[in-house]
Amino acid sequence: QVQFVESGGGLAQPGGSLRLSCAASGFTLTDYAIGWFRQAPGKEREGVACVSSLDLSTYYADSVMGRFTISRDNAKSTVYLQMNSPKAEDPDVYYCATDQAVLCRLPAPSYDYDYWGQGTQVTVSS
Repeated sequence: QVQFVESGGGLAQPGGSLRLSCAASGFTLTDYAIGWFRQAPGKEREGVACVSSLDLSTYYADSVMGRFTISRDNAKSTVYLQMNSPKAEDPDVYYCATDQAVLCRLPAPSYDYDYWGQGTQVTVSS
């Protein structure tokens, strides 16, 4: 069974950094593209980054372009989201997910994604 466990959330300072981790199990990480999403209370879940399985191509939402970096360590079955220079609009619950495609298909609605982790909370404050 496909499962994800996110970790690494917490308090980030403006201008600082935070690295989120997504540990995958139940499948071979190289089989699927993996996306990171975030959701604020009362808002739609937004796809912010994705890394493909075949060519390691990436996608970033405009809101995080140049500040966030997605990467994957297939040996550890883990996908990371490096968050640099967090902003006031970045605090959310962050999730990793897959739609079982090999290439990233973001932007796409969250309901296209089949498997989700439980999420990790990110707060930005000085």
